[in-house]
Amino acid sequence: MSQFHQDLLALTADLNRGATLDHVLSEFYEGFKAHVPYDRIGVSVITDDGKEVKSIWAKAEYDKLLLGLGYQSSLDGSTLETIIETGKPRILNDLEKYLDAHPNSHSTKLVVKEGVRSSLTCPLVADGKPIGFLFFSKNEKKAYENLHVETFQAIAEHLSLVVARTLDIERLRQLNDLKNKFLGIAAHDLRSPLALVQSYVEMIEDESAGYDEEKKKYFFARIKAVSKRMLNLINDLLDISAIESGQLKLDLAETELKPFLEEAVANHELTAKMKSIKVIGDLESKLPKVKIDSRRITQVIDNLISNAVKFSPKNTSVKVVTQTRNNFVKVSVIDQGQGIPEKEQGKLFSEFGKTSVKPTDGEKSTGLGLAIVKKIVQGHGGKVGVESEVGKGSEFYFTLPVVA
Repeated sequence: MSQFHQDLLALTADLNRGATLDHVLSEFYEGFKAHVPYDRIGVSVITDDGKEVKSIWAKAEYDKLLLGLGYQSSLDGSTLETIIETGKPRILNDLEKYLDAHPNSHSTKLVVKEGVRSSLTCPLVADGKPIGFLFFSKNEKKAYENLHVETFQAIAEHLSLVVARTLDIERLRQLNDLKNKFLGIAAHDLRSPLALVQSYVEMIEDESAGYDEEKKKYFFARIKAVSKRMLNLINDLLDISAIESGQLKLDLAETELKPFLEEAVANHELTAKMKSIKVIGDLESKLPKVKIDSRRITQVIDNLISNAVKFSPKNTSVKVVTQTRNNFVKVSVIDQGQGIPEKEQGKLFSEFGKTSVKPTDGEKSTGLGLAIVKKIVQGHGGKVGVESEVGKGSEFYFTLPVVA
């Protein structure tokens, strides 16, 4: 047995001993220099929705990695998509020339700026399903001109096992964390309001207290408000559970966007008025048709507007603004609120991603709404984002593809 194959077996043994992905890949990086040329190795995975590629590991002979952990780009229409379709590695022996021919390739720009001049990309496949890519790079041209691709394919086959196992473990960990957070919310955020409802009911039943009809109406109003809050929480929990388990179903239909958004604005005018806040629709005169699940996109726009109202001070406004581009429409909800510190903005679209910014009137928040918004919009082929500055308000936006 050759040393190369012995090293591959050692790699699998590391996997079976339960070593972490970082440990296995770091050992691989150091141990395979004698077998194949590289100055840099990167590993990326395909996101669960199959639409993007995300970097999960990278290491190089030099310090500064411009394309590193967490870098994400669209898979649709990219040259990586061709690698998946063919199942064969791609060799680029002159990346500067390739960049001249593909000037919009942001990832290529970054690695060329790092000094990379040749690359070899192998698909990672587990159980017959593409799960990502393994990138070998060299800081000289034509580094992979006369090499046997089979060597790299053998490495990719073994690393596919490592990556697939690590992803499975990570998903289980995330689901376990989510379960624990759900239980925590059920114990805390449901127990307290239920106790409050019980107290109000007992007061209404207590004839000896002599509450008049006006006071009882107040108690019933509080019971209704608290019950609504609990129902919203349960709906959020059910939504995020369905989304995480891949059970979010969309009933898509062509929809006129302008009247749809006008109705959403009108629905929030009264609630916002109670806080002396105006909700204003600043919509383009003519908006294209979009193909949406109207119930789910209503959920998106309702969440963004109610959040804007929740975190805005009195006597301000919340605007719903649209901008149409060639193939998509951008819907923004802009407030004049507190703004969000830049270092905290990364939390916003993740489950339970609360920031230090507090609602202006003591309103409650589960930290699930924006995570649901992101998943729904992504399910429609769109994107979400935020632009915010402390003291100057926030703009939350989402995009939707227009009907061709």
